[in-house]
Amino acid sequence: MKVSVSMLSSYLYCSRKLFLQKVLAVEEPPKESLVLGTLRHEIYDFINQSEEKIVTSITKKIQYGELISLYKTFYSRALRERIIKNKSKIKEVHIGLVDVFKRTWPLILEEAEIRAKNIFDFMQKYNIYGSKLWEKLTPKIISEQRVDSDELQLRGIIDRIEVYESGYVPIELKTGKMPKEGIWPGHRVQVVAYAMLIEERFKTSVMEGFVRYLDAKETRQIAINPFMREEVINLIKGVQELLKNQQLPDYCENKNKCANCGLKQTCYNESEVSALLPEIQ
Repeated sequence: MKVSVSMLSSYLYCSRKLFLQKVLAVEEPPKESLVLGTLRHEIYDFINQSEEKIVTSITKKIQYGELISLYKTFYSRALRERIIKNKSKIKEVHIGLVDVFKRTWPLILEEAEIRAKNIFDFMQKYNIYGSKLWEKLTPKIISEQRVDSDELQLRGIIDRIEVYESGYVPIELKTGKMPKEGIWPGHRVQVVAYAMLIEERFKTSVMEGFVRYLDAKETRQIAINPFMREEVINLIKGVQELLKNQQLPDYCENKNKCANCGLKQTCYNESEVSALLPEIQ
């Protein structure tokens, strides 16, 4: 039974919540952070998919100001289009469309500046443009890459893979609070799992990955080791057992996790949960 990478981090965070969602089919009410996170994922995916079109359109030497203006115009239009596309979901969490743009645009603008600087440096270094510039450019970015493995019994969608001459690097994009040091355990597990999927898919070794905390504008590295890989294998088995045996896990020991959980009321309503359990027998 294949499980998703997101299930691994959910299981690590709270196995009871994962059981409610995946076994009892309890749906979590829409949350502002999830809606905005989905929007950001969509716009970053569109940006990555459109990179070649932008780069190949540059057929002669231009100034950095012109280049960043090109990127800003393209990204601004793309963000507006995706906000309109998701307006029904946005309204469910009672946020104005203009407010969403104002809150999301600084992150997209930063991405535009990073990419424009990368392109400008390449043009300066190699004095090439259009399709030749695209061919020479590194890293190439693969966005929203779907990967699954029969051997690992695992599947997932990788936010971003940066492809260098030396190999592949998985990058996970995250919104929300960032830990003071290091990376949240669930995020670490996701990056390592994606690295393992990349290794099988592209027949290569992946020794590191990164988590990009978008709100904090900080990227943190993960040096992947055998212990982390073993942890992922054990989590896969744990999730499979949870889904197969259908035994309701105990409450989460860390009650701080329950504070903002969208399933808290159902989770602590024993009569409601008990009524759902017979349906899966």
